[in-house]
Amino acid sequence: MYTITTGGASSPSRSDSRSSGSRGRSYSSSREGGFSRGNSRGGYSSRGGSRGGFRGGDRGPRTINPKRGFKKDYIDEKLFINKEVGVTETDHYKPKHKFTDFGIAEMLSANLTAKGLISPSPIQDQSIAEIISGKDVIGIASTGTGKTAAFLIPLINKLVADKDHKIMVLTPTRELAQQVEAEFVAFTRGMKLFSVSCVGGAPIMRQIKELELGVHAVIGTPGRVKDLIERGKINMNLFESIVLDEADRMLDMGFIDDMRTILGKMPKTKQGLFFSATFSPDIKRLCADFLNNPITVSVKSRDTAASVMQDVVRVQGDNEKVEALHEILMKPEYSKVLIFREMKRHVDGLAEELNKRGFKALALHGDMHNRERERAVKALESGKVQVVIATDVAARGLDISDISLVVNYDIPNNYETYIHRIGRTGRGTKLGHALTFVPRR
Repeated sequence: MYTITTGGASSPSRSDSRSSGSRGRSYSSSREGGFSRGNSRGGYSSRGGSRGGFRGGDRGPRTINPKRGFKKDYIDEKLFINKEVGVTETDHYKPKHKFTDFGIAEMLSANLTAKGLISPSPIQDQSIAEIISGKDVIGIASTGTGKTAAFLIPLINKLVADKDHKIMVLTPTRELAQQVEAEFVAFTRGMKLFSVSCVGGAPIMRQIKELELGVHAVIGTPGRVKDLIERGKINMNLFESIVLDEADRMLDMGFIDDMRTILGKMPKTKQGLFFSATFSPDIKRLCADFLNNPITVSVKSRDTAASVMQDVVRVQGDNEKVEALHEILMKPEYSKVLIFREMKRHVDGLAEELNKRGFKALALHGDMHNRERERAVKALESGKVQVVIATDVAARGLDISDISLVVNYDIPNNYETYIHRIGRTGRGTKLGHALTFVPRR
C-alpha cells in the first residue's frame, strides 16, 4: 500500500570548452585525439569517460558477503508462478499532482513533457515534494516504478536554483549509472547543467578531465568514486545532496565500506536520499547513521509486479533445457528476450548454441569489454537481435523498452535477485512474461 511515515565551490569557467546553450562539449585536436561531443548526446558514445572503451567490471567491491555470494537460498517454486495478470493497486492509483504542480523550473517541466511525463507515478507523486523541501527520504518501490525520475527531478530543480549546488548518485553497476546519467541529460536539455559518469573499468583520465572542467552531477559506482576521492579529484565537501540508488544491491556487492567512506566525507548539512526495492536491516543501519529524521515513502503493494505473467518450465538435463528454450524462442510474440544465467562461461556457451540454431543472440557479462556490453544492450533495444543472455549484471538498471520475455535459465541465488530479473519486463503499464526453468519432479 502507499504510505508515508516520518523516521527518527563554484565550477570553473565553461566558455573555453562548452558551447552555449547545449548539453554537448566540443574539443579541438589537442583534447583526446580530436574527438567531439555533439548536442544530441545520442547513444553510449556521447560522453567522454563514461561510455566507450570500458574494460572488465567495476573494480569497486572490496569485500564479499559469503552468505549471499556463494550460498543459494531456498526459493519455493510457487513464488515463480503468477498467472493472474491484471489491474493492481498501482493501476488504480490517482496521483495528487501533475509535475507542474511541484513548482519546478519551466525548462525542466518542458523537458519532462517532451519525454511524455505528465502525471507522476506513485513514488514520484509522494516523494518529489518532500525532496524539494530539503528532507532526507527513504524511497521503497518495486523495480520499474520510476524511482530514477523521483530523485532526479527535484535535485535538478535544486541545481537550477543554485548552480553551485552539486549532487552525487551512487549505483551498484556501471549500466545503471549510465542510464541514470542518460535520464539526467534528457531532463536537463538546454539548461547548461553538466554531469559525468564515474564507473570502474573506464579510462579514469577522461573522467578526471570532466571533473576538472566542472560538473554539477557525479553519477557513478562506489569503487571508482572512492578512487577519485583518494586522488583528490572529487571533494565531497562540495556535495550537498547524495543518492544511493539500489542501495540494497550495493550492500550485496560488498560496497558497504566504500559507501560509508563516501558518506562520511560529506558535510554535516546534507540531503541524503536512499532508494531501493527492498529495505534490509543493513540498509536501516546505514540510514540511521547518515540520514537526518528521514521521511519514508513506500509504494510497494507486492514483491513482484502483477503486470508480469510468471510460470515455470519443468525440464531435466542440459539437452532438454536448450530444446525447451528453442521451442519458446520460436514463438512470434517473444521478439525481445532476456535470458539469465549464473556463470559467465555459461552465458557465452548458450549464446553460441543459440546462434548455431539460427537465433540472433548476444552475450552480456562483466568480463566483456564495455563496448561489447553496450552493443548487446543497443542491439536488443533496436531489435537487431532477438535474445541477450546475461549474468545478473543485467538484473538491475537495464531499462530496455518492450522486453517481451525474461527467462531464468538458471534459478537465481535468492528471491530478491528473481524480483529484479523479472522486473526487466512488464515495466510501467505494459504486460510481460517470465519463465523459470526448474527440475522436473
